[in-house]
Amino acid sequence: MNFDYLKPIDDALLEFAKMQSEQSFGQCIEIYSANSGFPDLTNKKIAIIGVEEGRSAIENHEAGSDLNEIRKELYKLFPGNWPISVADIGNIPQGNSIEDTYFALGELLTYLIKNKIIPIIIGGGQDLTYSNYRAYDKLEQTVNIVSVDNKFDLGAIEDDLTSQSYLSKIVMNEPNNLFNYSNIGYQTYFNSQNEIDLLDGLFFEAYRLGEVSNSIQLVEPVLRDADIVSVDLSSVKNSDAPANKNATPNGFTGTEICAISRYAGISDKVTSFGIYEYNPKFDIKNQTAQLISQMIWYFIEGVNYRANDYPFGLMDNYQKYIVPIENQVLNFYKSNKSGRWWMEINLNESNKFKRHALIPCAYQDYLSATNQEIPDRWLKTLKKLV
Repeated sequence: MNFDYLKPIDDALLEFAKMQSEQSFGQCIEIYSANSGFPDLTNKKIAIIGVEEGRSAIENHEAGSDLNEIRKELYKLFPGNWPISVADIGNIPQGNSIEDTYFALGELLTYLIKNKIIPIIIGGGQDLTYSNYRAYDKLEQTVNIVSVDNKFDLGAIEDDLTSQSYLSKIVMNEPNNLFNYSNIGYQTYFNSQNEIDLLDGLFFEAYRLGEVSNSIQLVEPVLRDADIVSVDLSSVKNSDAPANKNATPNGFTGTEICAISRYAGISDKVTSFGIYEYNPKFDIKNQTAQLISQMIWYFIEGVNYRANDYPFGLMDNYQKYIVPIENQVLNFYKSNKSGRWWMEINLNESNKFKRHALIPCAYQDYLSATNQEIPDRWLKTLKKLV
């Protein structure tokens, strides 16, 4: 693939990386610069990409205009006790048109995902999630998207593609490869009842900020089922992430968003991760840049602690629990390796949605089934499959 449209890291930033401790990220990851050239991606597990595109970031047009502070904060950090197979491959600059940027990002993501390299996308508006989604077209598989956001960003069908209307484009535009959409952290007063009802009618999932904050473990199975994870910094409270013109007083704390990032990383299924709407103009003492760098750190740690126990292999490594309920039987599987749970929907081998028939769940879902309560995620998935 031709990487010529990627802009290398500034020489001054590269020198900053070289000044860090020998054990820091700045010294341990390969960085694309004019002097060192493009890194060899062979055997790389993760690639960091900046996108300098904010023209469709509503009320936040400077998003992605300067990503150097995020990198500075990341380069200072020390990796954990895990192998470092990360490359920072520079930035995609604004194209002559926003469609040029979308195309460049989509082509790059398709290449990385096909080569089993997980992209971490930083900067720019959340409308870039649409390019991320379209990158899976050539993989010819349906995908699940998890958005961490205080809004659903549905917009109206007639709206142009923006950070506040990208979801309707994903749902409506062909080819339609979306199987499931889940929102984590929505705040009811930012979303109309019609939108909430629409998502429910499409058998999508939405989790309010309060219920997630009360029990952060609630979202682990949701993220375990995601292919794409898209984080809008509007989901984080203003006091913890001020570098966003749309930031509000309520939202996730820095600790919570880092936990969510780790859950995303530890998911065997997640193949792309994006953090959007960073606007350096509004940052205070690099606080948001620090938080984003720590989110990236936790995501990378999660990737390195993946259990690789999604139940596609020998079922000898799982305990099977059979629960008769109403007029059917629910099969649950518990991994002997990680203790994580799945529930199954029986499908014909020829069903094109076969990869979605094993649904990540929690122990509580199994307990609910034993009390003759069919888990909500099982029901919603079944309705999309039949």
